[in-house]
Amino acid sequence: MIKAENLSFTYRGNTSPALNELSFTIGKGELVCLCGVNGSGKSTLFSLLSGLQTPSEGTLNIAGVEAKGNEQQLRAQSALVLQDADLQIIGATVAEDMMLAFPINDVEAEATCRSMAERFSLLEHWESPVHALSYGQKRKLCLAVSLLSTPSVLLLDEPFSGLDYPAMLEMRSIMKENKKQGLTQIVSVHDLEPVFDLADSMIVLHQGDLKGTGSPDSQLGTLLQYGIRPPYSWLREQNISPWE
Repeated sequence: MIKAENLSFTYRGNTSPALNELSFTIGKGELVCLCGVNGSGKSTLFSLLSGLQTPSEGTLNIAGVEAKGNEQQLRAQSALVLQDADLQIIGATVAEDMMLAFPINDVEAEATCRSMAERFSLLEHWESPVHALSYGQKRKLCLAVSLLSTPSVLLLDEPFSGLDYPAMLEMRSIMKENKKQGLTQIVSVHDLEPVFDLADSMIVLHQGDLKGTGSPDSQLGTLLQYGIRPPYSWLREQNISPWE
């Protein structure tokens, strides 16, 4: 599904790479935790996976699409949901934001959008102004819009940040449903607590280097040395317990 080989990226004007020779494989339908402290390279990796940047060296292939020279195709494969929903929402109302990519008065498209809004408990807010939505509702709107394009890969940047406990449980339910539907999800997090028990694998970055990849139980014991706090249940019992 996703294969990176010696993937490197250096920002223009810099001599040191932001990402240095990363190699990893992610299978279809996997939920992957991408973790690392600030400056570790998580955002840069997301920019490559979403087609916003082109690899400086190495290869990146997503669902059969090679990143170099095929950025537009890559953008069709990957959907990126930002941490700050206000940076991503364009429409003035829920309906307008969800319908932006479709022709005006497209009845079939509106039915599809309404169905997606219902899945995310946004249908009752269909005509509501976006500024009237809660923080969690705005994030769900961004997710709903992203999934309308039927991507192969969903990139979630700090999806639990700023959410209260009920909203966090709802976000977990959304991720579980996405897994059932075979959607590959890569979740960038600082706090592993709400998601680690859902993860199939982890990618650990530190200063642009890949420090670990594999199943969560194979990686959790090494996180502290890279400034990442393991989940409480792991610190207490050295096992992966359901978070809820």
